[in-house]
Amino acid sequence: MGVRVNLASACVAVFTLLLSAYGQGKGGLAGNAPVDSAVYHEIDAPLERLSSLGFLLGDYVAMPEDSTTLRPDLVYEYRIAQLNQRSVIPLSFHPLVRKYIRIYTVERRGQVAIMCGLSKLYFPIFEELLDRYGLPLELVYLAAVESALNPLAVSKSGAVGLWQFKLNTGKMLNLHVDNFVDDRMDPVRSTEAACSYLEYLHRLFDDWLLALAAYNAGPGAVQRALLRAGGKKDFWDLLPYLPEAAQNYVPAFIAAVYVFHFAPEHGIKPQSPRIDYKILDTVCLRDAVSFEAVSRWVGTPMEILHFLNPRYRQGYVPFSQDTLQCLLLPRKDIPLFIENESRIYAQSYRVVQSPYPYALSKGKRRVEHVVKRGEYLHKIALQYGCTVDELRRWNGDRATLQPGERLEIWVDVP
Repeated sequence: MGVRVNLASACVAVFTLLLSAYGQGKGGLAGNAPVDSAVYHEIDAPLERLSSLGFLLGDYVAMPEDSTTLRPDLVYEYRIAQLNQRSVIPLSFHPLVRKYIRIYTVERRGQVAIMCGLSKLYFPIFEELLDRYGLPLELVYLAAVESALNPLAVSKSGAVGLWQFKLNTGKMLNLHVDNFVDDRMDPVRSTEAACSYLEYLHRLFDDWLLALAAYNAGPGAVQRALLRAGGKKDFWDLLPYLPEAAQNYVPAFIAAVYVFHFAPEHGIKPQSPRIDYKILDTVCLRDAVSFEAVSRWVGTPMEILHFLNPRYRQGYVPFSQDTLQCLLLPRKDIPLFIENESRIYAQSYRVVQSPYPYALSKGKRRVEHVVKRGEYLHKIALQYGCTVDELRRWNGDRATLQPGERLEIWVDVP
């Protein structure tokens, strides 16, 4: 019996030494340094902004910090080694990876629960396009690091959308951006651009970790690091020569891969959003549309309209003869949209032209008037203290009224 115990102890000791050496081989002085506050903010800020999506979550259960879910390095090393066996992108443990595992599983565990829920919406889109481009499916976790899977994410540097493209990068990747439309915030278009860019970066460096570093810091920064490193091409050997943000970016990516696979082991339960793409559908538009008018006549909350259609940055869909514009809506709301389509078009003003835009409607309230037999526009205008022109602007220009027809009227709040 004693021999068996000693043999088992020896096996555990050898296993521990092997994993310890595995981790130390990827370590070094850079890994023991604290995460710079600016770098920490770059990774942490998207998670913090997830609180703005509370309208999606329904019964949200807050998850306070819980350091009891932390595990010894040996556990992280073993689990990441398991993930690495099934990954095209090399995954390994490093002290910096541990720091970001702590951020994800302790400090921001509540936001990670939201992010895991959002993955049900976006990972199927990402995986389909990554597969089409022949890219590793693990790249879905890159968007988690970039934006925490928030399609409305905007960074202080001006990067926007799920993949956090700045204006010039977006234009370089043929993403259309103007005053009303921003393809950087479109889940499908931005993912196609990200796939194209990542494919280019991998061709350039022939190494996925260097491609990820270049996605964050730019290919020029990685090329300069390679020159300064004197022939070294391994990402971990290049750490001292890379910008600090890129040094931390790849470890944050590995930590994100880890946390999505082992969230339950850390007591993190996904907070599923109330929206499911299976219950959504698109309507093709025949004229310009404002979210405010759609919300007024269909009842879809403004926040949901912005979340489902983030590329329309002003909450306004301009009409184009050359490009078909569509709106994503809950399927249950589409019959109401079709029923009130002419009214929606008639009341869809640009933000600067709207008589009572969504953000400026204080002091006014909307009432609905059901037309009775014998009523006409002048009579209704006198009743509500408005003008005939205003009635026409709110409900579309019409010569006659039909009994039972519903008119929208904005009146002063007493």
